[in-house]
Amino acid sequence: MMTNLKNSRRDFIKNASLAAGALMIPGMANATPQPLIGGSESKQLRVSGLKKPVAIAMWDYSWILRHHRYGEFENWDKVLSELVERGYDAIRIDVMPQFVAANTDDKIETQFRNVKEGWKPSLWGNDYTMNFRPREALLEFLPKCEKYGIKVGLATWFMRHGTDRKDIFMEEGGLLRAWDETLAFLRSHNLLDNVLYVDLLNEYPNWHGYDWFKNEMNKRSDVKQFKLDHPDANVPDIDTVKGQVNTLQQRFYNEFITVTIQALKGKYPDLEFFASLDSGMALDRIDLSNFNALDYHVWFAHSGRMPGLDDIRTRNQTLDYRQVNAKVIDYWKDNKESLIKWMDKRITTIADAASKNNIVCGNTEGWGPIWWFDHPELDWRWVKESADICVDLALKHDNYKFICTSNFTHPQFKGMWEDVRWHRQITSRIKKRG
Repeated sequence: MMTNLKNSRRDFIKNASLAAGALMIPGMANATPQPLIGGSESKQLRVSGLKKPVAIAMWDYSWILRHHRYGEFENWDKVLSELVERGYDAIRIDVMPQFVAANTDDKIETQFRNVKEGWKPSLWGNDYTMNFRPREALLEFLPKCEKYGIKVGLATWFMRHGTDRKDIFMEEGGLLRAWDETLAFLRSHNLLDNVLYVDLLNEYPNWHGYDWFKNEMNKRSDVKQFKLDHPDANVPDIDTVKGQVNTLQQRFYNEFITVTIQALKGKYPDLEFFASLDSGMALDRIDLSNFNALDYHVWFAHSGRMPGLDDIRTRNQTLDYRQVNAKVIDYWKDNKESLIKWMDKRITTIADAASKNNIVCGNTEGWGPIWWFDHPELDWRWVKESADICVDLALKHDNYKFICTSNFTHPQFKGMWEDVRWHRQITSRIKKRG
């Protein structure tokens, strides 16, 4: 049985024709992944079929890493019912495929220990060293989501989370294998009917923990050296682009995600796939032709002009946050009109890119700061104001079908979570359109 598992997994990776191989071996660049044998799920509502927008909350890996005694997600029934009370009807969670999948020896581990180093507050994830059991958690949590009428976007940041697991993060085909084994596990327990989509890798190709992929990108940072190291590779003469990844890297990340999506679509044809993006990815440099939706994260922080936000990211407790907060708010007040114009243009560009590819769009993270936290000297009001403004900008576009209110819609952000009235008014606007 163990040998059969190994052979099956190797055949899956081989049939998928990973994009890395396509760049290394002549003739593979245009290879088409072969359909893979797999069962079919009942046709359910997927992201492309949404008639009205859903109000989506990002619960990332906090849903499981704060599910412990004294944790904000200790009681899943409680937080899900509170989410519904606030008007949300969808969530995006990290389903931890890197831990659901077996290790390279085909051993399935049921429990992992996340060791917390230092005492800097964690905005997302765990504040304490704790154990988590991903398979068991999914079997309990996903049915509860369906019970409360919450649609689920499956995602991953593919991080190690303080565990001692290393193999899959450096494994060629590790991401593909992790998702295949995770989706097979969920399908075997009839847990795919309530899934809106599968986000294969957070903020592709930059902000995730898939080290094999990052190493492959780094190998291609010097085009001349790559050609020397791989004389048989089918690499055309290309120039680097100042301030961006070079054309060889662009070709690699586009082929990698395309082939990964095609392989999984071949095995799970009733699911919809994409990789989420952020402003680090120019929309004219990513191939969206195989994406079923465009989840593009954008914040006013991405305008590159707002002072004080880098200080907040550090969570340095020696800082005078009265001054930091004042810098942010003063700049916001003085430049609100130009910032709103900037955001309106960004959202329009996103909607246009989605329309060009005949897919829906939205965002599960945004709108004001990327980093903010509960502190007696930091004010959440401008975070809420940013969301109110940007949600209305997004609602101007009919193809915006999943819309967040911030990336702080978790019970650990008390300054946001406890304002039930604010959540209800903004989520009602999101869901009303259509």
